[in-house]
Amino acid sequence: MNFAFSEEQEQLREAVRRFLEAKSPESEVRRLMETTEGYDPGVWQQMAQELGLQGLAVPEAYGGQGFGFVELGIVLEEMGRALLCAPYFSSVVLAGRAILNAGDEAHRKELLPGIASGETIATLAFTEPNGRWDAAGITMEARPDGDGVRLEGTKMFVLDGHVADLIVTVARRPGTEGTDGLGFYAVRADAEGLTRTPLATMDQTRKQAKLEFAGVAAEQIGDGAWPALSKTLDQAAVALCNEMVGGAQFVLEEAVQYAKDRVQFGRPIGSFQAIKHKCADMLLEVESAKSAAYYGSWVAAEDNDELPVVAPLAKAYCSEAYFHAAAENIQIHGGIGFTWEHNAHLYFKRAKSSEILLGDAAYHRELLAQRIGI
Repeated sequence: MNFAFSEEQEQLREAVRRFLEAKSPESEVRRLMETTEGYDPGVWQQMAQELGLQGLAVPEAYGGQGFGFVELGIVLEEMGRALLCAPYFSSVVLAGRAILNAGDEAHRKELLPGIASGETIATLAFTEPNGRWDAAGITMEARPDGDGVRLEGTKMFVLDGHVADLIVTVARRPGTEGTDGLGFYAVRADAEGLTRTPLATMDQTRKQAKLEFAGVAAEQIGDGAWPALSKTLDQAAVALCNEMVGGAQFVLEEAVQYAKDRVQFGRPIGSFQAIKHKCADMLLEVESAKSAAYYGSWVAAEDNDELPVVAPLAKAYCSEAYFHAAAENIQIHGGIGFTWEHNAHLYFKRAKSSEILLGDAAYHRELLAQRIGI
């Protein structure tokens, strides 16, 4: 095991960072936040055609480049650093991994090439109004209808659900409960009976939607869904950790630079012990979060048996580390850090939404305890 990135991986990081510095500056992030769609279709196509980012971690057999989770983690880290507004996490991580983990060969060949090329925006509709992240929280029913099924119920907090072309939905057969009877179902955006409503959320850099299914015809793409769904959520947690690490590193650098530049009482504020301690604590937490996220990426890339343990451990730690770093960045900036004009609050809101996404730190600590038998 080698935690040092290869020369090719560092070149990937540099290329993605240059692209995002040009295409996702703060002014563009603020502009896209105010739009309903929440992303720039032109930039989305550039990501796919010039850099091949949507197909980076999709196997070559399904139209992708065949790289692994380590490379995907590098890309997500840079996206988190730039607060990229795009349906990348929903399409590539959530929907893409769900199809790979649950779909049969025919559905993989049918659905994944569109995601890899950037032509299809996809998402995973899993959570419901109860806000739970476990199998018991899934109440949407997949009722038999001839050779197919019809979906009845509501999905909430669906990332980019209002702009997705393909919605991978988790539902259960009537009369089942717990982890039994779950299945993955493909639903197209123009399906009759589907109502999509954008949600007003605290973090508008990551759009969410409410999806209502009223007898929506759906195609099943995988049965026995809980093992596949559990693995997908673990992989997504690791991917989100890398994204959070990128944001945490940025706010750390921003806070340290401001502490060097801001002069008070004739001295840079970084010379005061209280500020030194804040920056040192941030550095310790961010570096520890990197270790957890990078190890999680390696475990996911190797499809290692440690994934069910490493994923909740990393998610619990990285969530709190990012939120603390974002909050301390505001404190170090003082009055200007609290204003709408400064970008510190954008990272603070992203940190909070990322902390809750896929379950907060307390949920993942409980999940970890259950999995190791405590």
